[in-house]
Amino acid sequence: MDAAELRQMQAPLKERYKADPKAALITLKAKGSTDGEGIACKVETGRAIAMAGLHPATGGSGLELCSGDMLLEALVACAGVTLKSVATAIEVPLKTGNVYAEGDLDFRGTLGVDKETPVGFAEIRLRFEVDTSAPQDKLDLLLKLTERYCVVYQTIKNGPKVSASMQRM
Repeated sequence: MDAAELRQMQAPLKERYKADPKAALITLKAKGSTDGEGIACKVETGRAIAMAGLHPATGGSGLELCSGDMLLEALVACAGVTLKSVATAIEVPLKTGNVYAEGDLDFRGTLGVDKETPVGFAEIRLRFEVDTSAPQDKLDLLLKLTERYCVVYQTIKNGPKVSASMQRM
């Protein structure tokens, strides 16, 4: 796909959202089930069932997916798609590229070993390696726009309002 094809594909959507901003508001959903054996959660991905469990650093077997890894994988996926889309739009030729995400966790927090230790990632680093002939100023723009338009990156960076509730079935 080239820049013109991308613009042609997105133009009707952009026009619709300009004319009717409410049409752009979509609620994405995820569902999981704790039914079954072990300390795990079956997550419906839309393509298959992913079994998430405890990370080995918290007593897990390592056979199930770790939700922290899944968060980083979601960041990599979103950033990679955004990178390709932006590169196409601004006509930066990418021969190939790799996207890496790393996050630092102190498991004393989630295990309740130290009440002062925060639960969650202390730092997340996103890195791109690209094979391109584009000049550095275009790469700088590519990074800036990829950061700006990557939904998962912006969600992590800006911390949306989050709430939790519980009810009986």
